[in-house]
Amino acid sequence: MSPEALQPLTADETARLVDFARACKAAARAVLLYPEGHPAIAATLGRIAQLTTASAMPGGLRLTVLSTSLKLHERLPARDDAAIHELATLLHAHLIGELTVHPDGDIEAWRAFLLLLGRPPEEVRAEGGIARLWTTMAGRHVEIREIDYAEVLRERTGTAAAGWADVIEHCLRGDGSELDGHARQRLLDAGGDREQLAALVAALDLEATASGGGTAARAAALVRLLDRIVKLVSEQAPDRVEPVLSNLAGTIGQLTPDLVAALLTDTGTVTQTPGVVGEIVSHMSEPDVAGFVARHALTPGTPVERLATAFQTLVPEDRRERVLSLARDEAAVRADPADSFDRVWEQVAQRLMTSYTDEAYVSDQYGRELSSAKTVAIDVEHLSDDPPERMAAWLGSVSASELRRLDLELLTDLLRIEPDPERWATLMRPVVALVEDLLLVGDIGPADELIGALVGQRLSGGTHRHAAGGALDALIAGPMLRHVSSHLTTVDEAAFERIKALCLALGDGLVRPLAEALIEEAAPRARQRLSTILVAFGASGRSEVERLKHSATAAVRRTAIHLLREFGGHDALPELRELLDDHESQVQREAVRAILGIGSPEAFRVLGEAITTGTDDQREAMLSAVTAARDERAAPVFAHLVDHVDHRGPLTELYSRAIQSLGALRSNDGVDALRRALARGEWWAPRRTAALRDAAAAALARIGTAEAVAALEDARANGRRGVRAAARAHLAAVHGGGPGGRP
Repeated sequence: MSPEALQPLTADETARLVDFARACKAAARAVLLYPEGHPAIAATLGRIAQLTTASAMPGGLRLTVLSTSLKLHERLPARDDAAIHELATLLHAHLIGELTVHPDGDIEAWRAFLLLLGRPPEEVRAEGGIARLWTTMAGRHVEIREIDYAEVLRERTGTAAAGWADVIEHCLRGDGSELDGHARQRLLDAGGDREQLAALVAALDLEATASGGGTAARAAALVRLLDRIVKLVSEQAPDRVEPVLSNLAGTIGQLTPDLVAALLTDTGTVTQTPGVVGEIVSHMSEPDVAGFVARHALTPGTPVERLATAFQTLVPEDRRERVLSLARDEAAVRADPADSFDRVWEQVAQRLMTSYTDEAYVSDQYGRELSSAKTVAIDVEHLSDDPPERMAAWLGSVSASELRRLDLELLTDLLRIEPDPERWATLMRPVVALVEDLLLVGDIGPADELIGALVGQRLSGGTHRHAAGGALDALIAGPMLRHVSSHLTTVDEAAFERIKALCLALGDGLVRPLAEALIEEAAPRARQRLSTILVAFGASGRSEVERLKHSATAAVRRTAIHLLREFGGHDALPELRELLDDHESQVQREAVRAILGIGSPEAFRVLGEAITTGTDDQREAMLSAVTAARDERAAPVFAHLVDHVDHRGPLTELYSRAIQSLGALRSNDGVDALRRALARGEWWAPRRTAALRDAAAAALARIGTAEAVAALEDARANGRRGVRAAARAHLAAVHGGGPGGRP
């Protein structure tokens, strides 16, 4: 992480983020509460449209969504604000990981986005997720990157999430199998650490959500987790039961109202311990419940009925007034000063204190009319003279995909038949916009056809070549590459090949933006495919590697190593050798793997020299990477070290480790080097010589191949006395199946 990313936002930047969050919160509430055309909607949407104009927001906003906060361009705000917290909670509930706001979104565009954001997250996910729905609506002023939590959990190898993978799978599966000892210990540790427990609960809930489970399935998985923790603590650490129950209770207070309401229903069928949920919630303190209510009561999109159900279940009737008073005080701190807090809170409190009923708002006569409205609508549908296929055809004729198809046909025909250069040039703006729209929704084929037509005109040398070139330049400079990158993780190989051909058709002007996209891309699959496209540009793409290699970001330098390996050959050795001296151990390891992949004697020599001359830390990182290879590629490197490292100097330990590693690899590539090491030694250092000879003979015995055994036989027959003794001892072990040899 760069030093700039560690610094918080400036006061002006923080104020800008707070203003945006408050405007979003107010507008989201207005579009959900009021009918279209209400003055409150126009006022609130006008405010957010004003804040996101090109003059007020140069360059746009790139927001990274955390569970309870937002980062602006990877930096946290200098101060907390309730509006930031509420907007982050709302976006996180829809699994939005990153939100990019482009300037000049109009009121209608913002209304469409906020209406989508205000829908229940489960309903949106059931229809394919918010990113997919927003894409089908052809929204362009906001870009959404939705988190694929299944992919995240797969990528977190070595982290806590990876260590919890077995636990999470066990709770989702819900069978009667037992967890292994390691997983049981992790659960015990999590029960005593509220922060670790909250992370585990979040990971389980997100995996359940990503698996397509509804609220009931998520609640069942969570109950199984709580049950396993309580049972383990009761059996193995009964003195810790009370603190663990308090931690579990505090964690429940961090959940959403719908999930808490589902937890409090009858879930006894999925637990091994009856009443475990009731026992946990009985440990929820009044501040815990008050904080739960305050966090959700005024958040747009909160299901207040579910919140009321949870509140009334958690708090006895005689304590509700007191808990609600605590919640009001906390909510007042979180509220936007511009809101009418007292009025809004009074309405929410009334709904929390009473079971939901619409009698206060709907008269008996109107209620009867509402009840009959559905029947009337069904009757009208049944009486329609239009057959369903005709209705479907009419609706299909005005769908977004059909309109894009008609636009494509019209523009394609105009590009082909229009002879006048000036008129043809006027087509470039709608052509560029259509190509961007097609790429945004992933319609690669038509976009490729339009780009192909422009490229053909540019290369033809005709009267339209300058206009076509300008349009292609506009595409390269615009959001085209961002749209393409968003599909690289999901498209199949055939579609990817077409994307690659499309990018190559745009020419070398795309190389620099492609490298920039590669630097910013976080998804491994998308990064790998962007690298493939860059490699396909040949020499032009190769020239960008030098810039990536000197990036301040370790992930980008690792990408440079990947590209060097893809461009390949011995030409990459000098640059890979330079990256072996990188201060990041992960970059060093990637460089080692790349050099091993080249696999030539020169590559092994370069790697051996780097290990010999590096610092202690660098040497350790490179040796670990070579040893981790565990195949025949590593043996020549250790053989080089055995032949070229001075066994008498300060690198004696390195020399000894190389001998041992050759034995562990059991490759014939190390036999000759070990034969020479066995014969090496000085009469004036008998102990060191005997130890190193014994190590070389032991390595040959461990290899155990015909060539290795022959080397030991030759040493026993023809070597000097000390050599013969070492060989004889380990030959006996080889033939006898004892230590150091193979049976």
